[in-house]
Amino acid sequence: MNNEQIPSNLYDLDIERSILSSIFFNEDAFSEVFGIIDDKDFYLKAHADIFKAMMSCYSHDEPIDIGFVKKRLENNYNEEILSEILSLSALVDVEKYARELKDKSIRRNLLKIAVNVPKMVNEATPSKDLIDSVAQKIYELTDGVGSNRIKQMPEVIKTLVEKIAHQKDLENKDIVGLDTGFRYLNHYTKGFKDGEFIIIAARPAMGKTTFAISLISKIIQKGDAVVLFSLEMSSDDVAAKILSANTSIPLSNLMTASMSDEEYDRLSAACQELSEQKLFIYDSGYVNIHQVRTQLRKLKADHNEIKLCVIDYLGLMTSSGNFSERHLQIAEISRNLKLLAMELKIPIIALAQLNRNLDSRSNKRPMLSDLRESGAIEQDADIIMFVYRDEVYAEQAQKEREARAAELGKEIAITPARPLKNENEEEAEIIIAKNRRGEIGTVKLIFQKHFARFVDASFNTGGEMENFNSDTADFAQPEVSEFKE
Repeated sequence: MNNEQIPSNLYDLDIERSILSSIFFNEDAFSEVFGIIDDKDFYLKAHADIFKAMMSCYSHDEPIDIGFVKKRLENNYNEEILSEILSLSALVDVEKYARELKDKSIRRNLLKIAVNVPKMVNEATPSKDLIDSVAQKIYELTDGVGSNRIKQMPEVIKTLVEKIAHQKDLENKDIVGLDTGFRYLNHYTKGFKDGEFIIIAARPAMGKTTFAISLISKIIQKGDAVVLFSLEMSSDDVAAKILSANTSIPLSNLMTASMSDEEYDRLSAACQELSEQKLFIYDSGYVNIHQVRTQLRKLKADHNEIKLCVIDYLGLMTSSGNFSERHLQIAEISRNLKLLAMELKIPIIALAQLNRNLDSRSNKRPMLSDLRESGAIEQDADIIMFVYRDEVYAEQAQKEREARAAELGKEIAITPARPLKNENEEEAEIIIAKNRRGEIGTVKLIFQKHFARFVDASFNTGGEMENFNSDTADFAQPEVSEFKE
């Protein structure tokens, strides 16, 4: 769509000339409009070129006058248009005119998107990708309007003081973000904070999904809402894990309906509580960064109580760009998730796989270098946590020993790596390898595989971990609202 086809009510050359004139006569006027408009918002190309030259002068710390602007234009300008601009007087409220210019620019671009939709519809692109593309183009039109403006120090200080005052009134002053539900994890993180991008990584079978669901369960029981993009598990499987954890009914018994009457009663009560709390699950098995952004923006607009987004997992997401190498796709996804967390002012957790190379090391506790495509993730993430259980490797080693013994016709004793009082419980470590706003360290938890949950570990006076009594544990139940495109 060219400019000749644009209705006259969607541009105003007088406003464009007046803004440019005001900047020539009063250089401070540029500071008033900078951040509201840019050269792309001008309808007339000659006006756009002049404003672009003004921006170049400003960035090079040069005076924004006719001489330097002409120099930046490299003599590629219309003298008559410049003279017409200089013949006008300065505006009293240049910021108001800049916002009106921006409004007309947005309307023109909306019209261009609408005109292109019929052409896009006839392409071979999947319909959901078309919807995501159009939604993204529309959203980008508002980028920077009001939300991303430059803030002055008085405003920053005022906001900070309000946050400090709010924190002072809280019962638990040690938590400045979203309560994780795990005592020692809160000690290191101070809670998950708005705008944070958090990575939970592990080798397969370590329980990273179960740990993420344990976090979700503890958060939604407090009345906060969570969005889960589950690319490996169905919403039914997620709900089953939550119910098992909250009722202390073994997951295998729950899935096979092998329960006593008392357990059925507990399950019924838990289901009622689960239906009253808010967990939004996207389980299509396929999602790209555009879909995450579109769905999350819509959900956040409709449900302001959403405090966290979890993506399981990063490696299954696809990129919107045409990258030949996977690490470039991951870099784009990682950066966009961090930007989305900052935009929506909520923490976003993404699960990730670790390289299999660490399995060949004698010390198998993960390090930052074990992250797949680690460069971009390590740069963007505010917190990186690893889920580690010795028992996983002990079980693997035991199976290998049994296989070798079978070949030799021998029998060997089966011993767990770290026996606890309850054979269904194992020690687990949450290794905090990066923490932009706090300490790094290791949090000890108990993994209860049969109940599909992680719980806080207690310690005796000798500093050794005591067995967790699952029969006396108090677990609240979480609504599961399934949403799809």
